[in-house]
Amino acid sequence: MTARLNPYLNFRDGARGAMEFYHSVFGGTLDLSTYGESGVFNEPAEADKIMHGQLTGENGVVLMCADVPNHMEFTAPSNISLSGDDEALLRGWWDKLSDGATIGEPLTQAPWGDTFGMLTDKFGVPWMVNIAGTPGGQA
Repeated sequence: MTARLNPYLNFRDGARGAMEFYHSVFGGTLDLSTYGESGVFNEPAEADKIMHGQLTGENGVVLMCADVPNHMEFTAPSNISLSGDDEALLRGWWDKLSDGATIGEPLTQAPWGDTFGMLTDKFGVPWMVNIAGTPGGQA
């Protein structure tokens, strides 16, 4: 049996653009379904909003999303953390996510020995990246 924990991002109107951007960052397969296609809401102004999106990226990355309809309360996304020891992969993701982002903490060596950075991407989603340091603290 398998279980996964997948971030599910809420947007007011920007899910399509955000997921297309994340697809360019993480690769893989992107599936988007609109409210209009589903017939769930009969609000013509919201027919093109994303009811459910799923990016099944390379290297095990899975992101899901939706545009929250105007009549429902919207809560901005929380931090998403990317971590591991594949420095080239994680730096590549950092570099791509940095396009148009606000950098909270540059990707640099942290006091705990790892390389760490924080940014908020151009869609308002906060990301943390942690690249595991060399065991024993030796470079």
